[in-house]
Amino acid sequence: MKFLIIRFSSIGDIVLTTPVIRCLKQQVPDAAIHFLVKDKFLPVVEHNPFIDRLHVLGHSWELMTEELKTENFDYIIDLHHNLKTLRIKRALGKKAYSFYKLNIQKYFYTAFKINILPRVHIVDRYLKTVESFGVKNDGLGLDYFISEKDKTKKEDIPASHSAGYIACVIGAAHGTKRWPVHKWKEFCTKMDHPVILLGDQSDELSGNEIASVDPIKVYNACGKFSINESADLVKKSKLVISNDTGLMHIAAAFKKPIISLWGNTVPSFGMTPYYGDSPVSDVIMQVNKLWCRPCSKIGYKKCPLGHFKCMEKIDAEELIKKVSARI
Repeated sequence: MKFLIIRFSSIGDIVLTTPVIRCLKQQVPDAAIHFLVKDKFLPVVEHNPFIDRLHVLGHSWELMTEELKTENFDYIIDLHHNLKTLRIKRALGKKAYSFYKLNIQKYFYTAFKINILPRVHIVDRYLKTVESFGVKNDGLGLDYFISEKDKTKKEDIPASHSAGYIACVIGAAHGTKRWPVHKWKEFCTKMDHPVILLGDQSDELSGNEIASVDPIKVYNACGKFSINESADLVKKSKLVISNDTGLMHIAAAFKKPIISLWGNTVPSFGMTPYYGDSPVSDVIMQVNKLWCRPCSKIGYKKCPLGHFKCMEKIDAEELIKKVSARI
């Protein structure tokens, strides 16, 4: 039985689909799992042993569609569910099971602050798409696989951090998901423990500013490592502090203790760190009872109202207390 699973983007969303990939592969006899992803996010799944073949949405839509047609899939599992996936489903003409995105419920929450969202994690909602095949949640949580060539070496980080460090994920796709730089600087100044800052090239300047408070204690790794190398640094950390972003979910896949910082998005959207049946627990820091929150299901470049209270009111001293309690 041949399945095509579709999830184009982004890092966190793709990682959250991994229980579907694993459970479908292990629980359906002779299941062949193909996965369609944007070329930019191929590294997130390229080493997943439960995927038999990867397909990439790159520069040529027509070439990709023709390639998919030759596979003669039995079923399509659409975990992205947008206009592009609709085109693919129509082109292939195979029976499809699609993920329900709860867009109406999220609109009511962001526009009118009426929360009618089900209290169900997105992983369990993803798994609903394959329940007709007898697939059940195995409780093993998320997966993330790193090749040997992507594993970091001891000399890749300062000697001062070799005995252990806190991984701080300062990046995020949208500005309203990022804890402000001055807050990170306060935290890093007062936190008596080695810190590694993680993010992509767009976070490098912010990382430099944060690391300037103590260049020995704080190492800015933003933009210096690939996504899989950054994932390995997360795996080797003692604890992860993260905005609501992809590396947070990668940390959960490695069963790392996580303290997550929530701005314009809320845990009620169902995308908190997911550990399955593992006893590892996470800590959520957010500003409750803020009338303008959530303001978006995704995020903005900057706070629409200008005050950014959802992140500004997350206290650095309180974060330090929670970190100290965990390590």
